[in-house]
Amino acid sequence: MDDLLTVLRTVAEETRLRILALAARDQLTVSEFVDILGQSQPRVSRHLKLLVEAGLLERIREGQWAYFRLVRDLGASQSLVRDVIDRLPLDNAMLAADQARLSDLKRRRENRAIAYFRQNAQRWDQLRALHVADTEIEATLLAQLPEDTESLLDIGTGTGRILEVLAPHVEHAVGIDQSREMLAVARTNLARLGNGHVEIRQADMYALPLPSMSVDVVTIHQVLHYAEDPAAVLREAARVLKPGGTMLVVDFAPHDLVELRREHAHVHLGFADNQVAGWLAAAGLLGDPPIHLPGRKLMVGIWRARRPERREPAALSDGPAPNHGGIS
Repeated sequence: MDDLLTVLRTVAEETRLRILALAARDQLTVSEFVDILGQSQPRVSRHLKLLVEAGLLERIREGQWAYFRLVRDLGASQSLVRDVIDRLPLDNAMLAADQARLSDLKRRRENRAIAYFRQNAQRWDQLRALHVADTEIEATLLAQLPEDTESLLDIGTGTGRILEVLAPHVEHAVGIDQSREMLAVARTNLARLGNGHVEIRQADMYALPLPSMSVDVVTIHQVLHYAEDPAAVLREAARVLKPGGTMLVVDFAPHDLVELRREHAHVHLGFADNQVAGWLAAAGLLGDPPIHLPGRKLMVGIWRARRPERREPAALSDGPAPNHGGIS
């Protein structure tokens, strides 16, 4: 009863209703809420604080920024908030103006993302030309996704492309990356597709912001060759896998294109099957036979592994791995 009363008191205020209506459509920073609502930052911050304390919004830290979004799994009493949001009058002038300003903000985001992508597209296109077509990799990866997957984590999500391919087949997906510019591209791409069950977060792949044994599937697509310590990345990814969960690693087989180190910042020139298999085993995972997709100059490998249903004696601790300052 107390929880229900807290929720009712919290939403029974005009500005907080406007905030909830916006948060139901996108995750926003304090300054973005300020721009849309046309109110002072202290006032908006106070309303956001009350909504977070009531368990209606969650605050997601991203470097020096913090994003606010509607809580994904609202409790039984709090679920009435979604009903309230759904009942807000679409013809209300104030709410319509808020949504128009939100649409304008998203267009500005998209323009920034497009500019960044345009500046870097040539570099990525040069790399793609060396290996098998992305469509073939994506189709193979989708075929390896377990049918009953509920939750997915994509490490080093970049433009969000793997989430675009796999998220429609899962109930909830999270993409993490350390680059704010890449996260902007990913948010734009996913917003265009309307993937409301997908979260994008800034995070370090060596210290994932997720509890142990909380995810059904982890994907690591073309990320390990940037990592100073690939084994540590796989250990941390294995930590968040549920018993019976699946890890899908996509990267290059060994090659001698040393220019990729200079021109594309690759730390490793591909990985041998036994090397990846050893890392996966050390992380407590059971590996399947690898899949190889030969390209023009680079062969792509897909390594699939599963966390045993029963927790093994060498299982990892519940805390995140140390931060090694890697790139995601």
